[in-house]
Amino acid sequence: MPQAVVNIGLVGHVDHGKTTLVESLSGIWTDTHSEEIKRGITIRLGYADATFMRCPECGKYSTKKKCPYCGARTEFSRRVSFVDAPGHEALMATMLSGATIMDGAALVIAANEPCPQSQTKEHLAALDIAGVRHVVVVQNKIELVSREKALENYEQIRRFLSTTFAKDAPVIPVSAVHRANVDILIETLEKHIPTPRRDLSKPPLMYVARSFDINKPGTKPENLVGGVVGGMLSQGKLRVGDEIEIRPGLQHRGAWTPLRTRVASIQAGGDQLDEAVPGGLVGVCTMLDPTLTRADRLVGSIVGIEGELPPVFDSLQLEIHLMERVVGLPEELEVKPLVNGEPIVLNVGTATTVGTVTKVRGDIAEVKLNRQVCADYGSRVAISRRVGGRWRLIGHGTITSTTPP
Repeated sequence: MPQAVVNIGLVGHVDHGKTTLVESLSGIWTDTHSEEIKRGITIRLGYADATFMRCPECGKYSTKKKCPYCGARTEFSRRVSFVDAPGHEALMATMLSGATIMDGAALVIAANEPCPQSQTKEHLAALDIAGVRHVVVVQNKIELVSREKALENYEQIRRFLSTTFAKDAPVIPVSAVHRANVDILIETLEKHIPTPRRDLSKPPLMYVARSFDINKPGTKPENLVGGVVGGMLSQGKLRVGDEIEIRPGLQHRGAWTPLRTRVASIQAGGDQLDEAVPGGLVGVCTMLDPTLTRADRLVGSIVGIEGELPPVFDSLQLEIHLMERVVGLPEELEVKPLVNGEPIVLNVGTATTVGTVTKVRGDIAEVKLNRQVCADYGSRVAISRRVGGRWRLIGHGTITSTTPP
């Protein structure tokens, strides 16, 4: 199969059925971590590829080679990658990291709960800050309510969306557990989330969203494979055999060290590739010691060709754009200006770091970072502040200047 060409995020309030919806679309259950299985919620970013097919006879969409509605042979439409983001309020930083690699999103809203729920509002605000403009709303769990309740919930969704950037987003009623209306949802995703144009002429640049050791306990030394980094290329091509650099890399005794290695293999959706291009999610197997990549140690780094990567910095100057109110709370609070000495959480690409505000001049703030980040001028940075015992999204900043370490 060809590599996926677009990344679609599944976002929304906890327990609204995002992971079940991914399974109904792709056949893959993305919650595989032991703690996720035990607690029944998504904790880490989950990934799954799906191939959308269209029937030339009846015009309906599915993921099958044979149309489940009329039996005709289907035609290839597009291959996509799904990014399943956690919905719990304590995992907002993980969701923001995932938003960096989303080209579009499905906002999942349960029909059996009043709309909007707190993280429904916060996730939509996060998509706005991340610049994800192509949104399809999925009204899930319609099997749990009557027709009248479903229509009432639909009107609540429409009122909620009417004051947001997604006011014109289509709303598709779905029962993910029964796979009802999945064909309509696929058709809507195809029509409303286009494949972005990619620049293949630039040097490769890949945001690392996961890193891990795929060797099983007891593997013999001669059978060990190198550490794996997973994410999405934003530009260029990455080929097997390429010499690559990973920045900022790893911290050792207070100093950050970039890692240099070689691409041993590339995998996407279970298929081995000779080269990866922007669009879908890929896993890049390297020649690194797998202990360096286990347990997401390299999440937030950027992969590219040595000498072609953005610089690494430990402080940033940001042009600040704060929201009027803190969303994600039962009672929304006014967002007050940043102050000197205030700790904040910044999401820079797929990196999450705590920073301390060292100077504020109007809409310009200087922030000292606890961990280094690899970033370009003009990049957007999500800003969160501690409110009511949780880190809450309060706005975003644009990198206008950086200070080398």
